[in-house]
Amino acid sequence: MTGRDRIVLMVVLVLVVAAGGWMVVVSPKRKEVKTYEEQVTTAQTQLATAQSTLANAKAAQAQYSSAYASVVRLGKAVPPSEEVASLVYQLEQVSNKRSVSFNSIVSGGGGSGSTPAAASAASVAASAGFKQMPFTFTFSGGYFSLEHLFHGLTNFTTHTTGGGLEVSGRLLTIQSVKLAPEAGQSKSTPQGKLSGTVTATAYVLPASEALTGGATATSPTGATAPAAGSTAASPTAPAVARVTP
Repeated sequence: MTGRDRIVLMVVLVLVVAAGGWMVVVSPKRKEVKTYEEQVTTAQTQLATAQSTLANAKAAQAQYSSAYASVVRLGKAVPPSEEVASLVYQLEQVSNKRSVSFNSIVSGGGGSGSTPAAASAASVAASAGFKQMPFTFTFSGGYFSLEHLFHGLTNFTTHTTGGGLEVSGRLLTIQSVKLAPEAGQSKSTPQGKLSGTVTATAYVLPASEALTGGATATSPTGATAPAAGSTAASPTAPAVARVTP
């Protein structure tokens, strides 16, 4: 074997040893590096998702108090129980502000809406599962005082220009309004005293739903709380409550 052949043989042996070292040591490490890179990429994606979820949670936490207050205000418009006493109180308050006497409230009367708007509201309420509570209210006072009162009754719950709801009392659908001279009045004039009869419908949340779902002012716990209170069936005979102004 010549010197040239020995050099070639040594080069070949070195290449074989290098290739073996590559296959045994370097190649597995490259695969490990690739695996670690994939794991890092996955971890970075999970971190970004977690940070986004955390940001949304913090935003929701910041808005929770105002959202809870809004739900409570809406509960004033459509409560989870009949709450006739609070309705009477609201009617007496609004009538006193307008120098009108609130004489009586009769529950169980009224029936279906007599106007397209009232009929549409009744249909929407029925489809939403709200219990309807028909009433007849009687008031007495001057013509303009009664007019202001009727306007106030329809504005217990109103849409704001921003598209939200402004709630100051029970949601009422007015079916009809009738004016007549009070007993002893010879004719109806703006200066004379009139008797105003209003047929309207109030609403109650479905029996299967609670107002806040068990949440409190500090924590949205108890998402599946039972309905607050039960809704009693309407009496067969009208119930009459007399109100002393």
